[in-house]
Amino acid sequence: PDIFKHFFERQFPQQKSPRQGQVPEARSSGSGFLISEDGYLLTNHHVVKDADKIIVALNDRREMEAELIGSDPRSDLALLKIDGKDLPYLKMADSDKLKVGEWVLAIGSPFGFDYSVTAGIVSAIGRSISSAESTSYVPFIQTDVAINPGNSGGPLFNLDGQVVGINSQIYSPSGVSIGLSFAIPVSVANNVVKQLKNNGKVQRGWLGVGIQSVNKKLAEALDLPGPQGALVTAVVPDSPAENDGIKAGDVIVSFDAQTILYSDDLAYI
Repeated sequence: PDIFKHFFERQFPQQKSPRQGQVPEARSSGSGFLISEDGYLLTNHHVVKDADKIIVALNDRREMEAELIGSDPRSDLALLKIDGKDLPYLKMADSDKLKVGEWVLAIGSPFGFDYSVTAGIVSAIGRSISSAESTSYVPFIQTDVAINPGNSGGPLFNLDGQVVGINSQIYSPSGVSIGLSFAIPVSVANNVVKQLKNNGKVQRGWLGVGIQSVNKKLAEALDLPGPQGALVTAVVPDSPAENDGIKAGDVIVSFDAQTILYSDDLAYI
């Protein structure tokens, strides 16, 4: 109301526009969670990407600057560290036991509404999503949990209160939740955390092949029992694949005793 306008204008004056040549300070926010009592915490790579300073706000109103231990664009995970001891932390579940149809909960800060809880079910597991920085290195957990901007990096829980995934992205033409959200399984996160702690970066196995999916027509032409496996389209010279006799036109149907149903399965395994 007009009667209060002069008070708020005096308390919160309009910010002056930056002078020509100056770049205004940009801020963003996301979610994250502690994974150890000594202050290690997980969030998404895209939450802290290119950040000059990272401030962690705990739910007891404490705020502290965090150190970036390491960040991995391909898995979209980042490991941070704050000073502290005897901090409350979350326990990881065995995400390999997660079933489609199982109830899950997400906690995060959608649009800045801190500690918001949303619920849904696991819609699918092992989803492959390609992006500018990542190909198929993450077998995402798909859920219909409401995830919105600000939820990124927050935990996805099972009903035992254990973390089964890290909320990473949504599929939406409007930018807000339409019931298609994707979380990184803790099986991926555990491996990434271990490497970031030890080396500050993540190393992955390299085969040295280009691959494509096998459809029904290709399967018939190659005399396969069905559309499965990864068709090798190219082999990098002097790569492990070439040195082991793999040639363009081969179909990789298993790796490390694990069946390759879709070509995207190969990159992750």
